[in-house]
Amino acid sequence: MQFIYVLPDWEGSTHDGCVLRDVISRQHGLRVPRGCYYLVDSEYCNANGFLVPYPGQRYHLKEFHGHRPKTPEEYFNMKHSKARNVIERCFGLLKGRWKILASPSFFSMQIQVCIIMVCCLMHNLIHKFMSFDP
Repeated sequence: MQFIYVLPDWEGSTHDGCVLRDVISRQHGLRVPRGCYYLVDSEYCNANGFLVPYPGQRYHLKEFHGHRPKTPEEYFNMKHSKARNVIERCFGLLKGRWKILASPSFFSMQIQVCIIMVCCLMHNLIHKFMSFDP
């Protein structure tokens, strides 16, 4: 679990679609490799390189507990949800390791951006170079 693109200079209340539009429109912004896709939640729209779950179908893993998917769309949503859970666990691990990220900050926005970038970088370095993750 690594962070491949981090853009922390947006407020948390900003709509996800607005952030994504900004990220992909930047000169050195997020680029989706050909033949690859990023899984996004239902706040987004399907677009080249981005897959949303099927609307109107079961999605959350707890909805599948004890029940198998009945349609190909439900199966896709179940797999989509499992993969997105990995993403959420990664954020949880990041906040658990770096407690400074888990509470409101009194630092300036510029310092907060640097803190987030450094925490993500350290997370990636720990996973890449340490055989044991403390």
